[in-house]
Amino acid sequence: MTTRSLLACAAAVLGVALAAGPAPAQEKKTLTISMWGFNGDKLEAYLFKPFKEKHNVDIVLETGNAGDRLNKVKIRGGGVDLIYLSDVFAQVGLEDKLFEKIDSSRIPNLKDIYPAAQAPLGEGMGIAYTLGRYGIIYDSAKVNITSWADLWKPELKKRVSIPGFNTTAGPVTVLVAAARKNVDAYANPDGAFASLTELKPNIVKSYNTGSEMVNLFSTGEIVAAAAQDFTFPQVKAAVPTAKWADLSDGAFATFNTVSIVVGTKNKQLAEEFINFHLSPEVQKNLAVAGTDAPANMKVELTPEQAAPWTYGAGVISSLKRIDYAKLNKAKPDWQDRWNDVFGK
Repeated sequence: MTTRSLLACAAAVLGVALAAGPAPAQEKKTLTISMWGFNGDKLEAYLFKPFKEKHNVDIVLETGNAGDRLNKVKIRGGGVDLIYLSDVFAQVGLEDKLFEKIDSSRIPNLKDIYPAAQAPLGEGMGIAYTLGRYGIIYDSAKVNITSWADLWKPELKKRVSIPGFNTTAGPVTVLVAAARKNVDAYANPDGAFASLTELKPNIVKSYNTGSEMVNLFSTGEIVAAAAQDFTFPQVKAAVPTAKWADLSDGAFATFNTVSIVVGTKNKQLAEEFINFHLSPEVQKNLAVAGTDAPANMKVELTPEQAAPWTYGAGVISSLKRIDYAKLNKAKPDWQDRWNDVFGK
């Protein structure tokens, strides 16, 4: 056999050996998620770590308040796969066309989510993974609260707190004030803000974070506050006589949503993550750990486990819904009026 033939045979053998060798390892994917920074240890234990292990992926978190994170996505035009938002900011993201449509056929757990939470932004634009309430927390040792109007009681002068206007729930307080006067806040903002002017003597301070409000309770500066119910466990821990008010005129529904950011290169992985977050096991673990109320109807909690949460079909169906499209359009005018009332 000639040298040329030997080289050809060697090349052929080498080629076969290379072809039969192991395929190169698939590159590990990374899922980038924009969300709040609180409860990170619990989310890692019950949501992130199990998902990473199941799907062999890395998760990168971008944390901060909802407004800043949403603005970052809008300016940057990408770099995030999933974004978690409160409903008022989710509506802004929807109007700014920042969300990719979710393929609901890839979210089998969606069928078990409370109907009100399945598509609060419209079909496929975002799913509410938890539900909450905007109502009143009060110290039952010092006052009794049974309706929104009780916040205006003269005996509560300088003993009440409300959220600042630029918080998630702040503008909803305008709706509360309007209802007290039996007026439409959108058609008659003068009436709504006249009602807020009457509330002003009772406001010792507005708050911009839940921790600020908890501190006002713990120091005894306030005996009642308009608040979202996710803050109630912390208030209760600081003031054992604190109660969540059973309001005759009803609390407002609030949603925290998860949406897929337009332009993501990991859409199917993002959908798998959403489905995982909506699973009964994950939803229950997070509820019991004190992170979020479950949106999955299959989750069963004991009365003690359910106590802090907006939980059960009866409670959820009783809540008043907010038209965030209308509210967001009214906000610039309302903010000027709010500053006229409370900025002096």
